[in-house]
Amino acid sequence: MGCVKLFEDYLPKRPYHTDDLISGLKINKKEKAKLARLVQPNGPTHRYWMVFDLDRTDAGMHWDNVGAPPPNLIARNPANGHAHLLYLLQTPVRTAMDGKTAPLRYAAAVEAGLRSRLGADRGYSGLICKNPINSHWIVTQWQADPYTLDDLADYIDLTPEKAREKPVEDYGLGRNCMLFDELRAWAYKAIRSQDWPDYNQWLNACFDRATGYNVNFTTPLDISEVKHTAKSVAKWTHRNFNRRTFDDYVARTHTSEIQAIRGRKGGLVGKGGRPAIITANGNPWDELGISRATWYRLQNRK
Repeated sequence: MGCVKLFEDYLPKRPYHTDDLISGLKINKKEKAKLARLVQPNGPTHRYWMVFDLDRTDAGMHWDNVGAPPPNLIARNPANGHAHLLYLLQTPVRTAMDGKTAPLRYAAAVEAGLRSRLGADRGYSGLICKNPINSHWIVTQWQADPYTLDDLADYIDLTPEKAREKPVEDYGLGRNCMLFDELRAWAYKAIRSQDWPDYNQWLNACFDRATGYNVNFTTPLDISEVKHTAKSVAKWTHRNFNRRTFDDYVARTHTSEIQAIRGRKGGLVGKGGRPAIITANGNPWDELGISRATWYRLQNRK
């Protein structure tokens, strides 16, 4: 199956599309949207394609000159040579942050590395791209098989271990990671300070906060991605951080015996060490479903 057919198959059910950016974006069913010159290649929850915007006359072969992997598809403007380079992922990356975040962080590092290697436009949002189905563009297929993240990482000397050490960039998938990290750090504390709101109130609060974080990005995420991230954080924190779990946690970690032990060992804080925390099972972070480091950060904010 050719990559153009795969592009059509993987289009969102109701993608953004337009023939002219000046006239603005529209939303329609895929059957109509796929006829437009510009269309949304990825939905709000999964990334099938990594798309890079090259504003140069030799964009069609620039990838080869800089040692980047051959794109699956290139959609080039016949008037000036500018192009969108599309890389198809063998396993789509889930951008809705309701599962493991490591694959998304790895994908963000790979995407940022390829952008740098290609010299692609850092301000490109990735929301819509030149539609390879539309005959207005000169379309070339260079690579038939989809890429794994490891395949792409080989071209930029990146491993999952190196990716974990790299700071997340305000670009592409990195924005999803940054938004999730900022929102959940706020939510861990805010849900208690707001006196355990009901779910709908809490979801609205998370969405409002996420929207505020998003506008600070150089190129903000589409509002649908912001909604999905806000919903993910709201759902998880409302389920795991509530009055009952907090009261249970306090009851387990603030017995007279434990308080006495803390008093004897509290000198660690003054000496620059972490406070000695002893609970019924020894690990309060496991009870709350968060990491040990996150648990300590929350204690320091109290």
